[in-house]
Amino acid sequence: MKYKPPSRVTWDDFCERFETEVLPSQAEKTANLTITVFNAVRRIIDPKMLVALNAEQISLMQSKLRKAGCAEASIQAYMRQLKAALRWGHRQGMLNSVPNIEMPKKVNTMKGRPIAAEEFERMLSNVADGLLNVKRSRRDQKRKQRATVDDAVVESWQHLLRGLWWSGLRLGEALILHWTDDRNLVIDLSGRRPMIRIRAHAQKSRKEERLPIAPEFAEFLFQTPEDERTGFVFNPIPRKKQSGRLKVEWASAAISAMGEQAIVKVAENDKGKVKFASAHDLRRAFGFRWSNRVMPPILQQMMRHASIQTTMEFYVGRDADAAADAIWDSVVDTFVDTTPQTKKATPLPTSHSVATERV
Repeated sequence: MKYKPPSRVTWDDFCERFETEVLPSQAEKTANLTITVFNAVRRIIDPKMLVALNAEQISLMQSKLRKAGCAEASIQAYMRQLKAALRWGHRQGMLNSVPNIEMPKKVNTMKGRPIAAEEFERMLSNVADGLLNVKRSRRDQKRKQRATVDDAVVESWQHLLRGLWWSGLRLGEALILHWTDDRNLVIDLSGRRPMIRIRAHAQKSRKEERLPIAPEFAEFLFQTPEDERTGFVFNPIPRKKQSGRLKVEWASAAISAMGEQAIVKVAENDKGKVKFASAHDLRRAFGFRWSNRVMPPILQQMMRHASIQTTMEFYVGRDADAAADAIWDSVVDTFVDTTPQTKKATPLPTSHSVATERV
């Protein structure tokens, strides 16, 4: 094997090249994650040379992130992004080899859970309280009793929540969904079935495609009179006047605040920290409902998952109660039992009844 001298590329030079040559082509969320990972490497490891970022140092970084309270799913996302960046560096000749990165095992397949219809109704009822509690400081808390939210503001947010519930769109996608402008996401009612046309730069997969609309979402859209089908489909009004379009980050925080005010808990970590319903949990609810109606390949297309494995998470244990009913019903059908049955439980057959039945 031909000898290759160690790389003399510094960590700062590597980051500068990556941020100049790769970052501009990444989706905004991915680019922000990359910057976060690079900053974490500087803060925890602070390598002078790129080659110093070896397997041992990366393992140490994982350990320190874990001690700082970082979730396993977040550490996994960090490592996945770091590995992708280092592979790019290897292809560019800045690294002789890519260090081995042990990926953390994901503890939970979902960060949240699909919320129920009753929980969704509670969120709709707590829109105003949620808006009054978004990123609120202690000083603002004292003013809460005097604050109010206009009915028009509440209705605009309820409209967005219902749209997320019926469409399965990501929040960022919903906020750029347009009635006529096809530069991002646009409603297409020209064909046999209503569709959404999505430009490549406007979605996570970076692919241009047409998305079939769920019938409930189509019905939701048709409630808008034809002469009002202009501009953005969703226009959530900020509680305080501001210039420009509402940012996704603020809208996300607002919906999470609504979930908290409605006391819709979707997850809790080992330390007792509770996660309340967010915009993405509305998307999970959409996927869960449709997993009971369609096969995985169709749901994958509806959710626009890159991997079928992501889609399959909606099918694993999606209805344990129904499975339990089927199991118990099969016992009732197999063994003669003349005792009255209740909905709470069905008595298991005894060994004596089994023997009698076989005779």
